[in-house]
Amino acid sequence: MTEFEKRLRQLEDSYQQLITKPNIKQEIGNGIFDRYQNPILTAAHAPVFWRYDLNPQTNPYLMERFGINAAFNAGAIKWANKYLLVVRVEGLDRKSFFAVAESPNGVDNFTFWDYPIDLPQTDEPDTNVYDMRLTEHEDGWVYGLFCTERRDPDAPASDQSMAVAACGIARTKDMIEWERLPDLVTNSPQQRNVVLHPEFVEGKYALYTRPQDGFISAGTGGGIGFGLTESMEDAVIDEETIIDNKNYHTVYEAKNGQGPTPIKTINGWLHLAHGVRNTAAGLRYVLYMFMTDLDDLTKVLYKPAGYFLAPEGEERIGDVSNVVFSNGWIKDNDDTVYIYYASSDTRMHVAVSTVDKLLDYVMNTPEDGLRSSLSVNSLNRIIDNNKNFLRAEKDAVIQAS
Repeated sequence: MTEFEKRLRQLEDSYQQLITKPNIKQEIGNGIFDRYQNPILTAAHAPVFWRYDLNPQTNPYLMERFGINAAFNAGAIKWANKYLLVVRVEGLDRKSFFAVAESPNGVDNFTFWDYPIDLPQTDEPDTNVYDMRLTEHEDGWVYGLFCTERRDPDAPASDQSMAVAACGIARTKDMIEWERLPDLVTNSPQQRNVVLHPEFVEGKYALYTRPQDGFISAGTGGGIGFGLTESMEDAVIDEETIIDNKNYHTVYEAKNGQGPTPIKTINGWLHLAHGVRNTAAGLRYVLYMFMTDLDDLTKVLYKPAGYFLAPEGEERIGDVSNVVFSNGWIKDNDDTVYIYYASSDTRMHVAVSTVDKLLDYVMNTPEDGLRSSLSVNSLNRIIDNNKNFLRAEKDAVIQAS
């Protein structure tokens, strides 16, 4: 066996061990969801035949020719009894592209399809694309809404970081062939985190938006917006209504945005969103939840205080540290909910809950009073209720004896 063949076998063996590694729940948890121990996708999950030229004549040292930096921020859908993620894969060149990874059970054994998504271009080609949200709409299409980034045409030559973010739109009926539609048009200077609602509203398509002034800073914009468009083939939103805004001294004081497509329940629409605040160590991203009315999508019914999920342990370390981000979840037929989230712009994870647990969490967790004294009041109510319950339990035992 040649050195080339030995190295190739080592690469393939290591890859197989990685993609077939069982994933198990972390112990105890918080009762709301169960985290799983291992990341479900990393840069190393990219197939060997993506990263290496396997021809010994053209690559005698079996060098990596197409390096992968990260696999993160994935949209999610249950499709043909498989759990599919449309993953943001980032190469060493900092360009992101979309690729589908599938799993038989939603928590491990994720493998990428042989080829990445061949995303058609508009008349103005994308420089970078990322963070696709998937919506299986009642019109029969699966839509993928994503961020398309291009250099700011007004930027001076001395500044090569200024960019414009817009909402790109593509759709498919088989998850393989994608049709590109024109980018969403709104009155906002920049758009990120745009999500399509799965049902028509007043005969129109409904979208959740995140207007902002700058590429990084929300400025006078920010908050989760809501708007209607007559068509997705020429999507235009004339008016955005903010349904969930930024708020001082909260986990979403700097900016916030819709995560995946909301889940419909008998009590309302469940929303998973990300909130951002600034710290001495930089921006911190967490996930939070809220619920909107079944009929009036702009009416927030419940919103628990604080974050739903934040980075823990090794999740806090990566390309952009202290970050969790979600743009994909799956509600299964048995009401199990698979929550797919990325940590620190580097890797993908899964947490699992149920519709009932998420409803209990959203509807019964105290809301944010926005002042320390009101947080103490909420805590005291819990303490008083527990003491009264335990006292009653003790009295019942005494009387029974």
